[in-house]
Amino acid sequence: MRNRERGQPADLPSLPDVLDAAARIRSHAIRTPVLRSSTLDAMFGTRLFFKCENFQRAGAFKFRGACNAVFSLSEDDARCGVATHSSGNHGAALALAARLRGIPCRVVMPRNAPDVKKAAVLGYGAEIDFCVPTLAAREEMLEGVVARTNAAVVHPYDDARVIAGQGTVALELLDDVPDLDYVLTPIGGGGLTAGTALAVKSRCPGTSMVAVEPEGADDAYRSFRSGERLPSVAPQTIADGLLTSVGVRNFALIRRYVDDIVTVGDPAIIRAMRLVWERMKTVVEPSAAVPLAALVENRIDVRGMRVGMVLSGGNVDLDRLPW
Repeated sequence: MRNRERGQPADLPSLPDVLDAAARIRSHAIRTPVLRSSTLDAMFGTRLFFKCENFQRAGAFKFRGACNAVFSLSEDDARCGVATHSSGNHGAALALAARLRGIPCRVVMPRNAPDVKKAAVLGYGAEIDFCVPTLAAREEMLEGVVARTNAAVVHPYDDARVIAGQGTVALELLDDVPDLDYVLTPIGGGGLTAGTALAVKSRCPGTSMVAVEPEGADDAYRSFRSGERLPSVAPQTIADGLLTSVGVRNFALIRRYVDDIVTVGDPAIIRAMRLVWERMKTVVEPSAAVPLAALVENRIDVRGMRVGMVLSGGNVDLDRLPW
C-alpha cells in the first residue's frame, strides 16, 4: 500500500490500490447495474442512482474486498487457506473467493447470525465455528482457529486489501454516472465507506461523500464528531450488517475523505427497505436501505441533486421480513 502519513496506519490504501483491485477482481466480480426509479425521484425531489451491489456475487459488495484479498495472497500465504469472523456477508464472500482460488476457508460466526447467512457460508464451502455474539468472542475464537490451521486472516473491514476492493464500487458508479453531487453509503465497520470515499474524492473531489448509520449502532457517527474512535457498546438495530464498530484504517480514511455521517432510526430503515422492494421490485436487506432512510427522515437535503446511493446487499431472511 502506498500511503504513509504520520499518526495513521502504515498500510492505508490509495487510489492506485483501488485501480489494482479493479483489475485483479475483474474476471471474478460482477459489474453491477445502476438502477433508477422515477417514483422515488419524485418522492424525494432528487435524481437517485442506485448502485445495486445486492446483485453482486454472494449477494453483497463484500465479495469485492474478499476477492481482492484472497487473490492478493502469495502461494505460500494461501497454502493453508483463509479465516475470518463475520456476521454473514463477509463470511460468505470470503468462502466464495476461497473456493474460486481452491483454498480452504474457516469463518467464525455468532450463533444468532441470520440463518440465511449461515446457509450461504456453508453453501460456498467454508467451515463455521460458532461463538457467542460479542466482538471479543469472535476475535478470541478466530485466534484459536488461526493457531490450529495457520490460515491467513482476512479481516471483514479493517484490512487495506479489503478496503481497496470495496472502492471498486465507486469506480464503476462514477464511470456510469459522472457529475454526481452526492454519494451515500451505509456504514458499519467502514470498509465500503472508506473505499468508496477514497475513490470518490480522488476522482471527483467536488462530490459530497456522506455515510449513513443506524441510531442504535452509532459509533461511526460519534467517532466522526469527536475525532477519535469510540467503539459501540451493545449496539441494537435491524440492520444486522452494521453492528460492528468502525475499524482503525477505515476511520483514518473516513476522517480524511468523508464530508458527513448521519444517523437514522429503525422505522425509517424498514420504510426505506419496503420502498425499494415495492417501487423498484428489488430485494435488499435492511443494511442496504439505510442510505435511503436518510432521505425518508430528511437527514440530508438533496433536493434537486444527483445522488449516487449504494444498495450494499440483498441477503435477507424471507421468513423474518420486518413488515
